[in-house]
Amino acid sequence: MSHRPLPGRRSVLRGSLAASAALSLPTALGAAPAFARSGRPTAGWGVQAGDVTCDSGLVWVRSDRPARMIVETSATESFRNPRRWDGPLLGSGTDFTGTTRLRGLPSGEQIHYRVLLADPDDPRRTGEPVTGTFRTASAKRRDGVRFVWSGDLAGQGWGINPELGGYRIYDAMGALDPDFFLCSGDNIYADGPITGTVALPDGRTWRNITTEEKAKVAETLAEFRGNFRYNLLDENLRAFNARVPSIVQWDDHEVTNNWYPGEILTDTRYTEKRVDVLAARARRAFSEYFPISTLRRPAGRVYRVQHHGPLLDVFVLDMRTYRNANSPDDQPVDPQGILGREQLEWLKRELSRSRAVWKVIAADMPIGLVVPDAPNIEAVAQGDPGKPLGRELQIAELLRFVKHRRITGTVWLTADVHHTSAQHYQPSRAAFTDFEPFWEFVSGPLNAGAFPANALDGTFGPDRVFVKAPTTANVSPAGGYQFFGEVDIDGHSGELTVRLREQDGTVLFTQTLQPGLVGQ
Repeated sequence: MSHRPLPGRRSVLRGSLAASAALSLPTALGAAPAFARSGRPTAGWGVQAGDVTCDSGLVWVRSDRPARMIVETSATESFRNPRRWDGPLLGSGTDFTGTTRLRGLPSGEQIHYRVLLADPDDPRRTGEPVTGTFRTASAKRRDGVRFVWSGDLAGQGWGINPELGGYRIYDAMGALDPDFFLCSGDNIYADGPITGTVALPDGRTWRNITTEEKAKVAETLAEFRGNFRYNLLDENLRAFNARVPSIVQWDDHEVTNNWYPGEILTDTRYTEKRVDVLAARARRAFSEYFPISTLRRPAGRVYRVQHHGPLLDVFVLDMRTYRNANSPDDQPVDPQGILGREQLEWLKRELSRSRAVWKVIAADMPIGLVVPDAPNIEAVAQGDPGKPLGRELQIAELLRFVKHRRITGTVWLTADVHHTSAQHYQPSRAAFTDFEPFWEFVSGPLNAGAFPANALDGTFGPDRVFVKAPTTANVSPAGGYQFFGEVDIDGHSGELTVRLREQDGTVLFTQTLQPGLVGQ
């Protein structure tokens, strides 16, 4: 294949160890470490890059105090003749986080960067630089594309367990040298407190790193911010962030379980019952802790399309912000659905404009798996195998549009349900038949409880070709069932290969799709 070879084991380990050493944090209550220059700004939470294109990217950092963000880039790790980028002033208004956009970068090249934090009153006083790297998307088809995806981090009370090596799955994903990581939502569990210990069914004890903000459900802005900081205590995640850029979307647990706009909570753990208030605070913290291009705007949004050269466009959906209320989902007319009308029209418009060989639809929830919110429905499918009802009507409209506009190369990727599977949707098996066949691949969790496979809804004719899931609910990461997926697009043939992998990288299932087809 034409894609660059995978890195050797020794080079990956060397990079991981160097990044971990540079970014090591204490395991106590989240205090950032002091670097060599005391009294100067430090960036103990590491760096990360996001929404990388052929010629641009975003770089993120968090300081321990007010500081001016400065980014330097270079073609080599030696940083000879670096290019300088003056970033924002970091202060308490953004929890001392900030993002700098890098423009005019060379296509298909490894970009080395370092972030300096300068004293706002004395620019000569800077903290220890923190380094990272990412690869810009290639404008040349022959270079191919490789990325990984998953979701669901620190859920069901399973947090960072140093005795098990923390979030080890990030090492396995990083070893594949992906161009980027697509996080399909549930980056935090704001509704899931983390305690110091949890008793396991076999008599062992799970031991979590804990913080004050993770001791209760998140309600205040400070508590939501603390949830995002919690994950950055893991050295595997920080090392991964420093060498793999991300495309991030959100789902429900960034706010609270199964939320929808306008909801009033009955959960007694909450003193703030208005979900719209909680969602606004969560969205602000989310925008502060991830480098997302569309959230940098005043009226920002999560949904967007990321162009990754001639082979790939990634359509990042937001199936949370614009949805209607959870219900039995059996209404015969449903103009709002799960995407909202404006987002649906945007998606149809951008799909029809796309000239990429492959069009990945990054959904934060599956479309053919029944996800309950008893006694209501949380996702799209409600278990009635007949004609489309409720939120299915919007998906049917989209699938019909793809067919009649003859849009090629659509593939659906998602997480959310805490197991891994591959579904093939076929009109000959479906109640609704006005669409072309397509695939939906499910992965996750990254570090959360694993759950049995959800039931299928026959409306769009899914066949579950592969599944791996436990038979009991909330299996801890110590029991396995942690998953991620890999997508590899060959630059010569244009073939797209999906591999569903376990936590250690073992391949469970492989499916190769051919380019240039409306359905397959």
